[in-house]
Amino acid sequence: MFAGRPLARSALAVMLMAGAAAAAVAATSVPAVAQQSEIRAVVNREAITSYQIQQRAAFLRLRRAPASNEAALNELIDETVKKQEIRRRGINIPDSAVDDAFANFAQQNRMQPAQLNQLLSQAGFSQDGFKDYIRTQMGWGQAVQANVRQTERLSEQDAVQRMLQQGGDKPSTTEYTLQQVILVVPAAERSRALDRRMQEANALRQRFTTCPATYQYAQGLRDVTVRDLGRVTEPELPPNWKDDIVSLQPGRTTRAQATERGVEFIGICDARTVSDDRSATLVLEARDLEALNNSEPDIAFLNQLKERATIIRR
Repeated sequence: MFAGRPLARSALAVMLMAGAAAAAVAATSVPAVAQQSEIRAVVNREAITSYQIQQRAAFLRLRRAPASNEAALNELIDETVKKQEIRRRGINIPDSAVDDAFANFAQQNRMQPAQLNQLLSQAGFSQDGFKDYIRTQMGWGQAVQANVRQTERLSEQDAVQRMLQQGGDKPSTTEYTLQQVILVVPAAERSRALDRRMQEANALRQRFTTCPATYQYAQGLRDVTVRDLGRVTEPELPPNWKDDIVSLQPGRTTRAQATERGVEFIGICDARTVSDDRSATLVLEARDLEALNNSEPDIAFLNQLKERATIIRR
């Protein structure tokens, strides 16, 4: 419906030693190395090159992990399988979410984003490479959660039995009536039109009071799509919008975000507390997912995907 699990906290700590590690890694001439790059593996017809392996080895050194070519290739194979599953499920992580995670990472490690970019470059990696890693981490978290929901979905009858075992208390949650507003930016115009569309989105947000009125306000703008998303319970909210939505009252909107479609925001039309069997089931499922995050269900899922994949090493 609308599109991450943030970069894991443990990953945020791995760069604390990056300054020392970077000094030990020689800078690389990217164009020269890229020209000499050779294919070292193919995952479902998607190539992994020797240049990618060299970059990933540098990234492993930054993380103080084993940094052999074999270790780098193994991680790239895993990451390629993850990316393919993310694409298959239609999961999109907005550029704004990745940029925020990158900036937060730098801040938590007492650096400015430009300093982090320089550090990565000196180490033989790159800002784009690290952002791609962040995007994959966030998208993979969503893919794992979607898989768990599919394979371990609670029935309402199972939920009722769980509630009886826990003393009969029926958990409640908030149900939101939402509206999605998309200011479309064609890919060919993105570099010159995105800032202008962001300004238009923020002006439209300031006028937002009720969902029916949005259609009237949007009529004066070109290429604006307004979608009534209907009722969505809190456990069903997509991660990259959830924090904004739960912090707002009806009649407000989330901040505008740049996405692959253009600039988007969500309007909160209404909110109410619900405690029927379906909502209780969703709450219990959300609790199960949170518990599963600590048991790393992604490992089993990744192994299943790799068993089905065609992986050729050269």
